[in-house]
Amino acid sequence: MKKIYLPILLSGLFLFSGCAELQTASQVAGILNQVGGLNGITNAQISSGLKEALNLGLSEGILKLGQKGGFSNNALAKILLPEELQGVEKTLRSVGLGSLADKGLKLLNDAAEDAVVEAAPIFKSAITGMSFQDATGILMGGDNAATNYLQQKTSAQLTAAFQPKVANSLGKVGADKVWSQIITKYNAIAGKNINPDLNGYVTEQAVKGVFNMVAEKEAGIRNNSAQRSTDLLKQVFALQDKK
Repeated sequence: MKKIYLPILLSGLFLFSGCAELQTASQVAGILNQVGGLNGITNAQISSGLKEALNLGLSEGILKLGQKGGFSNNALAKILLPEELQGVEKTLRSVGLGSLADKGLKLLNDAAEDAVVEAAPIFKSAITGMSFQDATGILMGGDNAATNYLQQKTSAQLTAAFQPKVANSLGKVGADKVWSQIITKYNAIAGKNINPDLNGYVTEQAVKGVFNMVAEKEAGIRNNSAQRSTDLLKQVFALQDKK
């Protein structure tokens, strides 16, 4: 059978086979596992480098979001009003209650800020449990491969962990009372009877904000070598640069 030349796009590694070209990151991971590394970088180093990058991005992202104004002053994470409440904001501003609308919106962001610390142990567990094949697939995958991996592994856990924390945080920062006042005033002015699930909405938006931060850091490390702050990150992500 005629042999087909298969470049794996990783410097110096060539294979010959009677099969079609390898096309998936998991297949690349399998080959690297067999040969025990690449360009003097071991499988353990590849896995450690990717985990280091994720831990770096997550720790920085969560730290930023957990600071005062972490959500409200961050374009990637700021929580805006859901569609059903945009009419509430517009109505309040039209009758001179814009400051109340501003306060209500700020408190939603404050509640997310207070709850975001719950993400750290969940992400750490997902990263610790990452296999070499997972790590290589992420390294050689698309620009959002790490973010997508973490979303698949942690979204349900994050939502479950955030919801009770957000509910507590809404009370802690006084958002529940302010929003009760806002909704009461709006219903009286507009002759309506809305009762939005703010806990569910803030939880959803807080989780979304965390992943937006992860995606930004991932893109930075992948596309800007200056953000690879350790020798291991530089070595490992140089492999990605050559794919």
